[in-house]
Amino acid sequence: MTEISEAPQPGLQPEAGTRRVLKVALLGGGTVGSQVARILLDDAEALAARAGARLELVGIAVRNVDAPRDVELPRELYTTDAEGLVGSADLVIELMGGMEPARTHILAALRRGASVVTGNKALLAQDGATLFDEADANGAELNFEAAVAGAIPIIRPIRESLSGDRITRVLGIVNGTTNFILDAMDTTGAQFADVLAEAQRLGYAEADPTADVEGLDAAAKAAILASLAFHTRVSLDDVRCEGITNVSAADIAAAQDAGLTIKLLAIAELVPLEPAGSAERAADGAAPAPREGVSVRVHPTLLPRTHPLAAVRGAYNAVFIEAENAGSLMFYGAGAGGAPTASAIMGDVVTTARRLLAGSPGRTGTATRTLPLVGPEAVTTSYSIGLEVADQPGVLARVAAVFAEHGVSIETMRQRIDGAEPAAEGADGRQGRRAELRFVTHRASEAALAATVADIKNLDVVESVTSVLRAEGV
Repeated sequence: MTEISEAPQPGLQPEAGTRRVLKVALLGGGTVGSQVARILLDDAEALAARAGARLELVGIAVRNVDAPRDVELPRELYTTDAEGLVGSADLVIELMGGMEPARTHILAALRRGASVVTGNKALLAQDGATLFDEADANGAELNFEAAVAGAIPIIRPIRESLSGDRITRVLGIVNGTTNFILDAMDTTGAQFADVLAEAQRLGYAEADPTADVEGLDAAAKAAILASLAFHTRVSLDDVRCEGITNVSAADIAAAQDAGLTIKLLAIAELVPLEPAGSAERAADGAAPAPREGVSVRVHPTLLPRTHPLAAVRGAYNAVFIEAENAGSLMFYGAGAGGAPTASAIMGDVVTTARRLLAGSPGRTGTATRTLPLVGPEAVTTSYSIGLEVADQPGVLARVAAVFAEHGVSIETMRQRIDGAEPAAEGADGRQGRRAELRFVTHRASEAALAATVADIKNLDVVESVTSVLRAEGV
């Protein structure tokens, strides 16, 4: 472990007996990094009292020291020598983002026993196992509260407050851009493309919004949450991901008619597995097969408007946790932004400093068991299926028969007749008005629901399947 400096700092009067100094290196001087540096400098005395030592910011590694920045900071702090900073620090704050060179710098810090605070969700989701193993091997601390849901304290409650409980399910709105878009569509009735353009104008969406609207950002956060909640390492590749680009104004309107709303949810849950074969393996003397697995997915989801997550508006985030003993818990707040995210970073910095000064072992990942990661075939859910069909006798019966063939029970059905335009004449000479049917199913396996949709598409009375959305709590 890196030795902590004992030199007193001018102008600071720490608590009695406290003369220690922790050298802090900051990698990244962007929106969040600038706010972290501001807090370290402006609140130095208060932070020293809370942490038990002065947190000395020794430098800020950036690509260009002359680039314009929103926060006025001493120019002498900026450097392009990230490697040199890492080599001289007790604690490294990584806010560069991306895989490289962030990964290289974090590993270098951990290998020399320096602790790391990071908000790098992509790196943790894709290669967190390597970082955790390196931290464990060197007794270093690796904390990452800001990697999920910005200012919302969610990592520490899962790792510590709920460590004595059994979490069974995590539902999260963990991407502010997509929540802003879906909420605006719900409020105004506008189409996706129009609201996305407005989100970009307001700064809620990037010029290239792919990572947000395709669900990739949420998927990385889902992998982190699942790893912590179920003590099993989950990577980004293990997350089934579907974005919001196909959600239409018609889907939003239909949801409203049914008393529902649409949110992009990250869902991680324990799924019961078939016990088949367990007796045979036990008879052979081998360990019994796991009786449950972990499903992790991201997709647009219909929620009742009475669900706590349905009330999350604008660019805010929220995480809803179900645990055996604690019951249902929800954590809500700003999911992004310089100052809110810096708050989460500084919480980790103070906590890490306290542990360093106490000489306690580093805290890293919590993977203590290996549960199988299961695909959609093991999951049960509800579907909302929108169809455009010919308005003629017998259509509803034929569609309902397909649901019955696959053992999928219909909970509700709504029908709307479009009398303004006749349906186009098909190859069989059929012509008439169109009708829109929307079904909400009871819970069934994903496999059965997918097969149902595939067979419905092949019915000659079905013009098109206009939407397929999963539903929770309906």
